[in-house]
Amino acid sequence: MGKGIRRGDVYGRGSAAGVVIRRAEGRDAARLTRLVRGSGAYEGRYAAMVSGYRVGPDYIEAHRVFVAVEEDSPNAGSGGTESRAGRVLGFYSLIAEPAELDLMFVADEAQGYGIGRRLVEHMRGEARRIGVESVRVVSHPPAEGFYRSMGARPSGTVRANPPAVMWDRPEFTFPVGERAE
Repeated sequence: MGKGIRRGDVYGRGSAAGVVIRRAEGRDAARLTRLVRGSGAYEGRYAAMVSGYRVGPDYIEAHRVFVAVEEDSPNAGSGGTESRAGRVLGFYSLIAEPAELDLMFVADEAQGYGIGRRLVEHMRGEARRIGVESVRVVSHPPAEGFYRSMGARPSGTVRANPPAVMWDRPEFTFPVGERAE
């Protein structure tokens, strides 16, 4: 782990210990694609879903994509793949109409440090900012517990759609209005 991430840090309260969430740019596309394809949550039977997945500059331009980065990464500004505000720790994509959390990933090595919580809080703030009262999320089955812990409410099941998705997925709604807090 980089020096900005330490077990026990509580992101989103007080100092973010060098983690910032910023709007993604086209130049982030390759890093976001690697994060998706390398996710441990999509190993085994889930691997086919992300094996050819691509987060391209066109996707980033068309949607509200935000990235959590370790700002004080030793590689920040070095001109390598980790330049422009450091190591990518996670990201999300919010589609405005109809409101849906389309993608959310946290790097395997950054899980358990509050990055996912920070991203969800940011997403809720962004949704409020654009006038959305609730956000739909179709969860990857292993992420169901995380979304429940973040206050998402079960709203149904999205049935398998072979060959792209071979399993049923839980559907949730995140309330984001003033009463959601």
